[in-house]
Amino acid sequence: MGEIDEKITEAVEKAHDSRLNTVIAACVAMAATFMALNNVKDGNIVQAMQQAQASSVDEWAYYQAKGTKQNFAIAAREQLEIMRDATPNPTPELRVMFDKGIAKYDAQDKKYEAEKEDIKRKAEGFQKQYDELNRHDDQFDMSEALMSVAIALFGVTALTRKRWLLIVGILFAGTGEILGLAGLVGWSLHPDWLASVLS
Repeated sequence: MGEIDEKITEAVEKAHDSRLNTVIAACVAMAATFMALNNVKDGNIVQAMQQAQASSVDEWAYYQAKGTKQNFAIAAREQLEIMRDATPNPTPELRVMFDKGIAKYDAQDKKYEAEKEDIKRKAEGFQKQYDELNRHDDQFDMSEALMSVAIALFGVTALTRKRWLLIVGILFAGTGEILGLAGLVGWSLHPDWLASVLS
């Protein structure tokens, strides 16, 4: 009877191992599939981040160029004011010429100031867009890290047959899926402590 009991016990263990292997394989397949989908979306977000950053840099460069033009206009206006005030007894025609030049550069100063404000708003808008995209990028990065740990735990579970490792792996995978969904759907879920660890 002892030999029959051993064979039954062995068959039951193989059946349990087979079920465990099936669960592990399903968990690995789901985690890997979810990671692949998140990776594609994360790649698109990184491209959008690069575009937003490039646009922000372009706008700030344009802002500086307008500032340089504004400084030239201010300097020219001040130069004309000094020349007008330093000219003894200017003729009415010369005074009109100075006043026209001063008015022209004053108008340019005001125009450049208004243009700089518009450019500044655009640059800050691109920076805000970059920051929002970066939050989603962080969500996908955290999701990928957690899913990678889960897959490693599933592998160790397959080797050691320790079911508690499977549960820990499922917890990591579940948390990774939640963060990945947050990135896909646009939820504001963002564990800053985890992002700082991974940064």
